[in-house]
Amino acid sequence: MAKKNIPSHQLFDSARAFSVKLMQFLVVPTFVLAPDGRVLIWNRACETLTGLDAKDVVGTKNHWRGFYETPRPCLADLIVEGRTQELDGLYVTHGDPEITSTFGVHAENWCHMPRRGVELYLAIDAGPIYDDNGELLAVVETLRDISVQKRSQTALERLALVDGLTGVLNRRGFDEQMTLEWSRARSSGLPITLLMIDVDNFKSFNDHYGHPLGDECLRTVARALGEAVLRPNDIVARYGGEEFAFILPGADAAGADVVATRIRTLMAEAAIPHSAGGIDGHVTVSVGGATVMPRIEASSLDLIRHADAALYKAKSSGRNCFVAWQENSTASHEAHL
Repeated sequence: MAKKNIPSHQLFDSARAFSVKLMQFLVVPTFVLAPDGRVLIWNRACETLTGLDAKDVVGTKNHWRGFYETPRPCLADLIVEGRTQELDGLYVTHGDPEITSTFGVHAENWCHMPRRGVELYLAIDAGPIYDDNGELLAVVETLRDISVQKRSQTALERLALVDGLTGVLNRRGFDEQMTLEWSRARSSGLPITLLMIDVDNFKSFNDHYGHPLGDECLRTVARALGEAVLRPNDIVARYGGEEFAFILPGADAAGADVVATRIRTLMAEAAIPHSAGGIDGHVTVSVGGATVMPRIEASSLDLIRHADAALYKAKSSGRNCFVAWQENSTASHEAHL
């Protein structure tokens, strides 16, 4: 019996219907945009991920409502509209925009998912589909929720920046924050202040009381520094050994004096006994501070060097005091409790 020939247009229509149904039932959240940016397909997995029903989005350009509180382009939109140069400003991380228009691109971002009331970290892939003449037929976007992995990664990264003994930032964390805040200060034109804090006569404390009490002493100092924080963007770190650092973004010399006084007052209130060389029988700290307006030719290392020099002067001036270095001035201010 001869096989019946099926017209090519019927084969095409059948293949097209199959492709649409395949996308509809994919377990991977997927949506498809037409060349004019309207939604052609919004599959069931995408409905589950976003809480936005297909009937409310197909045929419209309102797909952003599944991911954001206010209108902004999704990854597929950038390909449709030829705006891939905007990737840097819209996504946490992304692939090379130079190859986006031809092969598609991968990006990652936090999305607020307003219909579900949750924040998810999504891995997003979007790729164009062309006809035989090179005309854009559609752009397909797929999504994966990798929030658990991202939060775990972020937690591990934070742990790597925290000092295990005191719970404040470690030296690596300090270096990263110092670089970041220096860059911000240079961009904003605001001053930046650094305080360096050293526990006075700590070696004699350790030798007399032993390392366990020495560790507890450092934890107490770290707590006092934490209580001295007056603004949410102030940063406390353990610089090394018994030395701590306090970054004060946007603070001037007067602000440095306020915080330094507060640190030493809190240490006096802690009243940690130190009968083997402590000043007035208690643990005290010396503080050196520097305030600068970052210049292009300078670096954060200059700020650290100035604060460290001020700390050295505080210790050589009898300890338990604050010495401030100020830019364009050779004079220093000493304060004793």
